[in-house]
Amino acid sequence: MKVTGYRSLTTKHDWGRLIGDANGVMTSPLTDVHVLILETDNGLEGVGVGAHSEIDRVFGAVEGEDPRGVSALYDRMLDHVFKSGHSGATFGAVGAIDMALWDLKAKAAGEPLWRTLGALDRFVPGYASGLDIALDDDALVRLYEEFADRGFSSAKLKGGHDVEHDLRRLEAVRDVLGRDSARPALMFDANESWNRSQAVRFITALERRVDLTWVEEPVRRWDAAGLASVRRGIRAAVATGENLTGLEQYRPLLDADAVDVVQVGNVWGITHFLRVAAVAHARDLPVSPVAYHTNPVAHAAAAVPNHLAFEVQGLTAPIGLQVDQEYADGGIVLGDEPGLGIRVDEDHIDRLRATDTGAAVAGPHVRPVRAGLRLVPDEVRFPV
Repeated sequence: MKVTGYRSLTTKHDWGRLIGDANGVMTSPLTDVHVLILETDNGLEGVGVGAHSEIDRVFGAVEGEDPRGVSALYDRMLDHVFKSGHSGATFGAVGAIDMALWDLKAKAAGEPLWRTLGALDRFVPGYASGLDIALDDDALVRLYEEFADRGFSSAKLKGGHDVEHDLRRLEAVRDVLGRDSARPALMFDANESWNRSQAVRFITALERRVDLTWVEEPVRRWDAAGLASVRRGIRAAVATGENLTGLEQYRPLLDADAVDVVQVGNVWGITHFLRVAAVAHARDLPVSPVAYHTNPVAHAAAAVPNHLAFEVQGLTAPIGLQVDQEYADGGIVLGDEPGLGIRVDEDHIDRLRATDTGAAVAGPHVRPVRAGLRLVPDEVRFPV
């Protein structure tokens, strides 16, 4: 079996609500989902999910190769861009190809990827994460009631502009999840919107009334000294890593003892997650994947010894994708379909593309001009 080509698709996820974080809110409930399909000479196809705009820079490393050699091909892709570097969009392309290769490897074996990777249990513990900063209090409660109905007893909220506003929301979600646990776990995500002193002051104020399990990305992702400073100044654990691309970017944070929960973005692929999990395990640290559509890394999370909890951002699949997994008992129940269990309806996606209105140019992916530079943490209201 050899890789012969690829197809690139773009579909949409209908969240049924506006999503965002402290940096901004998407302008529409519909967001883009990028799908990569790797073709082989025997007709088997592998699916990867995630933006891969720079695929042509790395595809030559896998073209004509047996996809079952996925770990070696991952390193070959990194070697392929040795001089120009593999961070950013290039790492996204590597991740999408890597997912599709693992999908092919498991399909060739006729088994789900979690089984190929050596997991015994198909259940992946999770936590609810509604990307919820744009919701008013009533909509927030309704959203987390849906998660509570699926057994979730832990949640991560977005915030970082106003202490009293965030406290009210945290306490409301704690009450909702109380049906599933006497002491729900609450996490808080500021998405790099503070400087280190702002972070300690804000989190300390929250902790006077709420027991936080972890605080995520309180300062910039690469600020090892800042993250370590925040970690020393608060009770909650510090979580970070979703935006780091490559093991080398974790090293300064781990060496500075700056992180308690090592996070990995789903969009960076299966092999990257497995390697970060191994490095974290060597330091007795837990690993927690940050979700993306169809939760592909959940298969790998089921197979590592130090997985803590998997972020679940929604309970529905993108348009034109069917995923062999369920949400129950506060986590993800993976299915038995070979590979990642993702089926792609290309005709449906093609019809959607014909009516596409274009990608949003504003939202949480654009860092605000004054992020981390506010003297007063002014309250910001987003439209519902």
